Amino acid sequence: MSEASSTVSHLSVVMTTAQGEMSQTTGGNGVTSSSSRGAAVYFQSAVLIIGVIGTAANGLVLYALVASKQHQKHVMIVNQNALDLYSCIFLIVTYGLKLFNVRLSGSLGYWLCMLILNENLLWCGVYGSFCNLTVIAVERYLKVVHPVWCQNHLRKWMI
Repeated sequence: MSEASSTVSHLSVVMTTAQGEMSQTTGGNGVTSSSSRGAAVYFQSAVLIIGVIGTAANGLVLYALVASKQHQKHVMIVNQNALDLYSCIFLIVTYGLKLFNVRLSGSLGYWLCMLILNENLLWCGVYGSFCNLTVIAVERYLKVVHPVWCQNHLRKWMI
């Protein structure tokens, strides 16, 4: 009996607390507080600025590699910059849509939500970048620690 009464009193405290928090965070029309939306706007704006700077930097590096004809010599570095450029472009698209609070309705809204707003396309580029950095690190390790083995066994098609 004492367990049941303690559970009931605990639940009433939780329910009272949850109702008190609800009245603080929502107004009469169900809108969240403006301070949390303001913080989200500042965060999304900062991420958007980082995406624009990253896009410009990666685009410039790719242009420099192609213009100097070094893109055939450093294939994995070009691949890394291309993956980072892809990630930065989708960072801009994703957080731009989140910042402007785009209405989602119909099948277009469904696909926008599934691919862009859930950041699935963005994370595909980020995970590809992680994998490429791992391959670059292994290749550099082999070239530094085992240079004779690399000269004998490592071929261009492997890279």
